[in-house]
Amino acid sequence: MGSLGTAAMARMEDQLPWFRALSAEDRSWVGLVAQAGIAAFVEWFSIAGEDPPTPSIEFFGTAPRELKRSISLQQTVDIVRIVVEVVEAQAHELAAPGGEDQLQQAMLRYTRDVAFAAAHVYAREAEARGSWDARLEALIVDALVRGEVDDGLHSWAAALGWTSSPVVVIAGHAPDDDPRAVIDGLREKGRRIGMDLLAGVQADRLIVIVGGAESVNDAAKQVVHRFGMGPIVIGPEVPDLHAAARSARAALAGLKASSGWPDAPRPVHAEDLLAERALDGDDDARQQLIENVYLPLAGTPLLDTLATYLEQGTSLEATARLLFVHPNTVRYRLKKITELTGYQPTEGRSAFTLQVGLILGRLAESAEMWRALT
Repeated sequence: MGSLGTAAMARMEDQLPWFRALSAEDRSWVGLVAQAGIAAFVEWFSIAGEDPPTPSIEFFGTAPRELKRSISLQQTVDIVRIVVEVVEAQAHELAAPGGEDQLQQAMLRYTRDVAFAAAHVYAREAEARGSWDARLEALIVDALVRGEVDDGLHSWAAALGWTSSPVVVIAGHAPDDDPRAVIDGLREKGRRIGMDLLAGVQADRLIVIVGGAESVNDAAKQVVHRFGMGPIVIGPEVPDLHAAARSARAALAGLKASSGWPDAPRPVHAEDLLAERALDGDDDARQQLIENVYLPLAGTPLLDTLATYLEQGTSLEATARLLFVHPNTVRYRLKKITELTGYQPTEGRSAFTLQVGLILGRLAESAEMWRALT
């Protein structure tokens, strides 16, 4: 048995690149497993009759748990195949006179049953690992939704092999399918397209975290068909998983406020729902509108021009008359407002967003003045 084990190790070294890449300690453990397997075959063969018992795979227990996790089922099959080849090559020396065929038939039966038993063990381990991964995935999604980002989040993500950036969170309604099937389908989709995907179903919401997409729109395109009916909201792109809580917060706030814009595209960006989110009580959206709309215009004639233009129903001539300026001056100022805020006052949705931002800025300024006085 010692010589067979040595021969098996030599052949693995020669034929299996993954075996050569193992550390010396791990190769030693594999050698012990191979020798234990040969010893187990000899014991099994000595008691095998017309109805031989099912081979035991307890010899796999000689390896440490870490080695079992690092060697795949395919690699385990490679080890079994190498051992079989070594034993078959020396069958004429090992078998009793005239017993070569009996030995080879026994080897085929033994290795077949060992392979099936090993596959069963790996399948059971895969199910257990899948359940554990599902729990980790649910913890990550829940932590991001609640905004609880700490070192634990990175440990959970590392355990799932998450390495992708940038990251975007997409929220919508969950389909009527089984939640586990929905999440498994998304994970399989991620593997096929080479992106990291984490998903969670919370009540009637489906939340998907996408990492490694070339663009936000590309990320949404890959998963939008997995959602149920109703709006789908794309959070802003963030650099990594640590910042994904901000994207999740925006996506969920947009989903909650999406009923304020029934004709919104599907999917819609959370940034396009700033006005609805602000009216719905989203502090992030309110602050963003103040910073994007009110502050760039404050202290300049542009602010009065915008207020007058919106109050006059976006009438260029009426605005010019009230401000005692030429209509071309109004046109110039409206263009500057677009450049500074990114919103075009002459377009309906943009005008609505500018109106909300203007009101929020006035309220914030009034509140600051009141606090200063008191």
